[in-house]
Amino acid sequence: MLALNIPELKNFMNQLLCSDTFDHFLLKEATIQKDAVWNFDGTVTPDFYSSEELEEQGLSGLAFLPYGRVRQHCFDLIKGKRTPAYFKFVFLLSPDNLSRTLASMQTPFTPQDVTGMFLNLKFQNGNLMLTTGVSYRIFSTDKSLEHEWDRLVEIFLKNHNIVIEKLG
Repeated sequence: MLALNIPELKNFMNQLLCSDTFDHFLLKEATIQKDAVWNFDGTVTPDFYSSEELEEQGLSGLAFLPYGRVRQHCFDLIKGKRTPAYFKFVFLLSPDNLSRTLASMQTPFTPQDVTGMFLNLKFQNGNLMLTTGVSYRIFSTDKSLEHEWDRLVEIFLKNHNIVIEKLG
């Protein structure tokens, strides 16, 4: 697990809320606390869509919505003169991106072995922290996948000019 501080909040928030930087991740959940606490459950409600709509909108086989579909709602809640007291976002790779990432790593783990590869964002007390995580369907003491995921996340952030400070 990688734990990072994000010191340049304005740049990061612009990337999170006003650009497509994180749109390819799925949103598992989000909480935004301002005048009220707003909770998002990113779970796709398949009964809301017809089979054709699921296919057309690229939602077939997804358990969670792509962040790009709810980013504007998050922006609308966060924007304004007052900074939220707290927010948390839990992102994960889509099944396609999970498969591509595992293939590029040349790891012995398969998509069937991994429940998710996560990015967790938490803003609290004026600090923004990003942590990574990997959830498995199998038992393994091999941490190579987690280390490689951490490395890829650092590259992703660097490629998007997001300044990071490693914690502990």
